[in-house]
Amino acid sequence: QVQLVESGGGLVQAGGSLRLSCAASGRTISNYNMGWFRQAPGKEREFVAAISWSGGRTYYGDSVKGRFTISRDNAKNTVYLQMNSLKPEDTAVYYCAAAPYSGSRYVPTIAADFDSWGQGTQVTVSS
Repeated sequence: QVQLVESGGGLVQAGGSLRLSCAASGRTISNYNMGWFRQAPGKEREFVAAISWSGGRTYYGDSVKGRFTISRDNAKNTVYLQMNSLKPEDTAVYYCAAAPYSGSRYVPTIAADFDSWGQGTQVTVSS
């Protein structure tokens, strides 16, 4: 498995921006599809975004489309989540996840399909 460490979370006012980073170690992420999920208190883990192993395909949850952008730099073994126009309802712990590339075009968007997870980083958006 690949080890993942998120950073970049914090407190921001509504309408502001943050960029989360997910640094991988142990294995190169060029062999992995990557994703971001979030979990707010008392709620289930929610899909935020995913990116294919090559970076050529991206997917977003409905609640973040048009505001968040996932990207990756395989040379730096890092995945990013640029979050703009943040809303109080974006407040959650954000988790990075990795799923091994299987050779198919399928890019997972459900948590059960990811086998490596980071410890999470807190994002708090004040109104």
